Amino acid sequence: MPWNKDPRPGARPVRIAVWSVVVIVSLLAASCSSGTGSAAGPVARSTTTEQHRVVVAPSSTTTVPASTVVAALHGTVARYATPGGTPDGTVPGTWYGSASILPVLAEESGYLEVRLAQRPNNSTAWIQQGSATLSSTPYRIVVDLGQRRLHLYDAGTEVMNAPAGIGTTRDPTPTGNFFVAFFAAPPSSGYGAFVIVTSGHSNAISDFEESGDAVVAIHGPLGADRAIGTTGAQVSHGCVRLHESDLVQLRRVPAGSPVDIVQ
Repeated sequence: MPWNKDPRPGARPVRIAVWSVVVIVSLLAASCSSGTGSAAGPVARSTTTEQHRVVVAPSSTTTVPASTVVAALHGTVARYATPGGTPDGTVPGTWYGSASILPVLAEESGYLEVRLAQRPNNSTAWIQQGSATLSSTPYRIVVDLGQRRLHLYDAGTEVMNAPAGIGTTRDPTPTGNFFVAFFAAPPSSGYGAFVIVTSGHSNAISDFEESGDAVVAIHGPLGADRAIGTTGAQVSHGCVRLHESDLVQLRRVPAGSPVDIVQ
């Protein structure tokens, strides 16, 4: 199977296994093709309903946090349903070959509640605070599906407001609270300078082309510049497409930064 390399200096090779960026690189064009056509090959569609936390579209009165604490895991660590409880599994130290850097939602008695990259969407777990190194990010991405816009906030201030290509009615971009999982190299120039793989998963597609997943990514327009225009458009199977000039502004956003997709 083809492999892609993470564009960061010294980063280890990673195999991309996402719905907008599929495990087999040759399938990428099919999975991110215009949502008005059918994707190549079989598409398994999820029949489960995933619960989401309430998220709202940004407005002039919306308060965006100035920063988010993130936890870089020290390898695979024990997970807990409650602080101080009995371990009920593990949180992987890597995801598709990239280090797990997770947003912290709460802290209690030496434990951290973190958001997870794995299904179902908006999954969380408690981990011991000593099992991770903490830092913070001032960045937050908000994708407003209703307005078909992507907003970037830096320390609570909006610094970018760009038109976005989003999923179609059949294969919608999922709403929820997600985060930047890692950056990956693009399989072709149409994806732009890089691909941002998020922790979001499609609610409409559960296993694209037997890749084992259907993960939301943010990348270039894939030939849809005209359709996206200045107002955005429904052009994908759920990924978020941007004009190249807008995409490059997101390179400063580190892994672990929140990505809220709202209706």
